[in-house]
Amino acid sequence: MTERIAELAASYDQSAAFPAESLRCAHEAGLLTATIGESYGGPGAGVEETARILHRLGQADPSVALIAAMTLTNHARQAAQPHWPEELYARVVKESFARPVLVNHARVEPDLGSPARGGLPVTRARRTPDGWAVSGTKRFVTGAEGLDWFLVWASTDEPEPRVGTFVVPGHSPGIEITGRWDQLGLRASGSHDVTFHEVEVPYEHVIGIGPHGPAAEQDNRAGAALHLPLAALYLGVARAAQAFFRTFAQTRVPANLGHPVARTERFRRTAGEIEVLLTAAEQLVFDGAGRLDAGDSAYTPEQALGARVLADRHGVRAVELAVRLLGNPGLARGNPLERHFRDIQCAPVHAPQEDISLLAIGTKALNP
Repeated sequence: MTERIAELAASYDQSAAFPAESLRCAHEAGLLTATIGESYGGPGAGVEETARILHRLGQADPSVALIAAMTLTNHARQAAQPHWPEELYARVVKESFARPVLVNHARVEPDLGSPARGGLPVTRARRTPDGWAVSGTKRFVTGAEGLDWFLVWASTDEPEPRVGTFVVPGHSPGIEITGRWDQLGLRASGSHDVTFHEVEVPYEHVIGIGPHGPAAEQDNRAGAALHLPLAALYLGVARAAQAFFRTFAQTRVPANLGHPVARTERFRRTAGEIEVLLTAAEQLVFDGAGRLDAGDSAYTPEQALGARVLADRHGVRAVELAVRLLGNPGLARGNPLERHFRDIQCAPVHAPQEDISLLAIGTKALNP
């Protein structure tokens, strides 16, 4: 399955088209439903298994992995702490076993930026006789073109606004892609800007509506079940880069050398540094994920944040080392290393960004 997705990755990167075939492959392998809870008839994959799934998908195509990650995380959250309307979630699960069903949050806004930094969403939900009408623009909605369900973070238009997540079917009238995703990396992730024009949402299709305040803000410390799998995804990208670096080193035989460059000291030294960086990062991520699954109370949210910070740094550095040593071949569009280099740049972009993570870690360190 991952081999087929890897075969398709370059063409999807070039075209920036929605990777529908790759996602069908992932669905057929049971990966998009891996985290559906056992109480809902699913496998109930934990954090470590999710991290390993995304690690493998990240090696094949990180755009596909990121789209899958959003769906997997939503199922995992529901399994851990049910919060969806039960009838609606039962419908989502039934459809998910039959075909690829994609779910993702729509939270970032043009003016507000990432909710990880706080603030009240400008997107509004207007009360109607049958429910709500949602209007507003969201940015960087991964997988937007193929989403079956948008989880739209919005505030109500009431005198004292409340904040909640409004579950919007992807086929609803009034949904418009208003800004095309045209980034350096993860080009096939389809993380477009989406505008909702008075999109109707039934009254019962709302999650966690309540007063705006600390309880309504994004909890950057509590997201370990997402932080570690995301870190694993990008370590998968770095492993793919390492694989190309290895192949190049073993097959490149300069005429003036007479043997593969893999035998030279500088290639062996760089190969060693890349391996140390990635092995250490994977140990941090997978061990931390295992401790979360085991319910280890000694494993703190700050440790998970720290593992992700280091994993992102190590992954980016490992790919940079490979590109630097290969020189022009490493930056050639015909080689996958160039694509891996672009994709790995997206690792530190995900909320909470490194400065927010370090602030949380440092605050805890100074106030144990």
